[in-house]
Amino acid sequence: MRVVIAPDKFKGSLSAPEVCSHLEKGLQRGAGGNLEVVRIPVADGGEGTLDAAVGSGFTRRTATVAGPTGQPVDADFAVRGHEAVIEMATASGLALVPGVHNGGRPGSTDATTATSLGTGQLIRAALDAGCRRIILGVGGSANTDGGAGLLQGLGARFLDSRNNELPPGGAALANLHGIDFTDFEPRLVDTRFVLASDVDNPLLGAQGAAAVFGPQKGAAQQDVGMLDAALARFVEVLAREIGFRAVKAAEAPGAGAAGGVGYAAIAVLAATRRPGIDVVLEFTGLADRLAGADLVITGEGSLDEQSLLGKTPMGVARAAAAQGVPVIAVCGRTTLDHGQAAAAGFEDIYALTALESDVNRCIAEAGPLLEQLGTQISAELAATGPVTASTKEDLRVCRTF
Repeated sequence: MRVVIAPDKFKGSLSAPEVCSHLEKGLQRGAGGNLEVVRIPVADGGEGTLDAAVGSGFTRRTATVAGPTGQPVDADFAVRGHEAVIEMATASGLALVPGVHNGGRPGSTDATTATSLGTGQLIRAALDAGCRRIILGVGGSANTDGGAGLLQGLGARFLDSRNNELPPGGAALANLHGIDFTDFEPRLVDTRFVLASDVDNPLLGAQGAAAVFGPQKGAAQQDVGMLDAALARFVEVLAREIGFRAVKAAEAPGAGAAGGVGYAAIAVLAATRRPGIDVVLEFTGLADRLAGADLVITGEGSLDEQSLLGKTPMGVARAAAAQGVPVIAVCGRTTLDHGQAAAAGFEDIYALTALESDVNRCIAEAGPLLEQLGTQISAELAATGPVTASTKEDLRVCRTF
């Protein structure tokens, strides 16, 4: 049998390449080493996008850039020919802010001063590497600066009424008076950008970057209104520099992504926004690599109702269905019932919680448990034979726990 393994990461436990490795080990153990396995780590445009690119033939590069607090960080990006993949979180991620955990630190000044400068510097590193098509995967950002830092990293100067450069962060934009594009990176004229994001929020207002995502980064209630007003000031000043498209871009779906980096990408870099999973599946060449496959295994840490809204497993399932290849999923846990799983296109779901009811142990021991699941899957495949139309019904026993 030819089996394609195309999972996302198990957040907090394993990267997508590690999921592939452990699962293959278990599959081969159960099949006596007689499976042909193709590993294709995937992602939905956020964390893990870089791993997916490297797993698909891109070369990993490293550049030293400014982190979200201004301290230098070594950030990776990926290059293949004239194409680059940049995972914003490696340069400007919330995880890079000292002491921050999920939800940030409530009331922390980092929420108002964090910058996307390093992401702009990473784009410049990709330009230096000869890239002229850049995929910008956003997610997990620390900043709410509208992408001002990104533009600064590309040569723009953000000035107050006295012609002094503004300090970093979204709050400072309240004092924005002018933007000087004199030294803006000239190679951008010949560069095409893809904004890989599933976020469809606009930049401003109740559904905007500050209101929806600011609290996740530690913004206090009073910070949210202040940041939203500062971003509105950014739009006003940018419109004076580049015209009405700056106003229109603020309302575009995805402008609020990554603290407003989506806005700068759309308004200034003329980026095309596409669903992250579609972008990743395209550059991994999943459709072509499914040719001749007997089975696809996908998955992520938590397979639930949110997964059905277009996350990685659904994208893989759609691609497999288009070629008539059956799909099963592995996960840490799942809340999907039999009907939901079947409607999503999964022949079966295998959860780590079926082997270990303690969720904390599932997280800590995800690798060995995945190997056990792989061995179990191989044993069941050996009992039923290759998955075909006549055996699909035998597999429709969804293991939901």
